[in-house]
Amino acid sequence: MTPEPLFEDDHLIAAYKPEGWLVHRSDIDKHEDRILLQYLRDLVGVHLYPVHRLDKPTSGVIVFGKSGEAAAKLQGQLDSDASIKQYLAICRGYCPEQGVIDHPLPPVADFKHQRKRPKSDLPRQEAITHFRRLGTVELPYCVDRYPSSRYSLVEVELKTGRRHQIRRHFKHLSHPLIGCPKYGKSTHNRFFAEELQCARLLLHAYRLSIQHPESSERLEIVAPPRGCFVTLIERFGWPLP
Repeated sequence: MTPEPLFEDDHLIAAYKPEGWLVHRSDIDKHEDRILLQYLRDLVGVHLYPVHRLDKPTSGVIVFGKSGEAAAKLQGQLDSDASIKQYLAICRGYCPEQGVIDHPLPPVADFKHQRKRPKSDLPRQEAITHFRRLGTVELPYCVDRYPSSRYSLVEVELKTGRRHQIRRHFKHLSHPLIGCPKYGKSTHNRFFAEELQCARLLLHAYRLSIQHPESSERLEIVAPPRGCFVTLIERFGWPLP
């Protein structure tokens, strides 16, 4: 899949980011050549300013400013309650019907020199995630130590924006996201890849609600999941929000 513009005017562009694409070039993944910022810049022919980010394996809605001023205004919203950032995720087990995860998180260490520092020395940052379970399924496969395996479709709303927040918070709940090599469980990741033909992180930014940086009009930008993610949702008979 390739990126697709979802909304564009003289001040901003919102687009669909496929899984596997970087938002911008990074020393963390020097050899990746699928760069969303560059792709959209070449597509629209203007300089773009990053406002927020999605991790490489996460798909969904992302927005860029067409000026530094527009980007700054949008970033201010995304760092506050003025915006709504909602995701869809598939996790292991039957998670609670709804809840709030208020669990501070230390910064993620991406580089070796950062990992040498003891985790106890890293200051924890406020991290709050709201969630609502949309559906469940029990499959007749012994993936772990039980004769069958249970999974949930969850709608997630971020109240803060810490690195890997959703993945880390659901691991904290003991309901890790499927397809996450860092915070998930390899047996379930393999099962989805080999038996269900879905070898990706099942986390998708499906809705972003923001105020236009110039007109203050409310923008509702929605992108349903695609590919094997939506195939699973249909296969399990789950509703989309």
